Amino acid sequence: MASALINVPKKAKRGEIIEIKTLMSHIMETGYRHTAAGQLVPRDIITSFTCRFNGAEIFRADLFPAIAANPFVTFFTIANESGKFDFEWIGDNGFTETASAAISVE
Repeated sequence: MASALINVPKKAKRGEIIEIKTLMSHIMETGYRHTAAGQLVPRDIITSFTCRFNGAEIFRADLFPAIAANPFVTFFTIANESGKFDFEWIGDNGFTETASAAISVE
């Protein structure tokens, strides 16, 4: 089972550059390995990560088999107004995980 850890400042000053950090707990199987019996281990990766602020997309990343297990994504944005960040991870085999965090801008 996957779980998300997110780090968003609770408060920021208007115009301040803030750092957002996310960590998704996920095994991430590349689909290139074989079992001891020689069978291919099926691919199971997170294929995309999206962050929206107050409904508008502000960051997106497409992920590929070379991404390590438990992908850590960090990025920066400018705090212009108070609101809510919505995070979404989508992957193989119907995997979907969401999380959210609020920020107050002064």
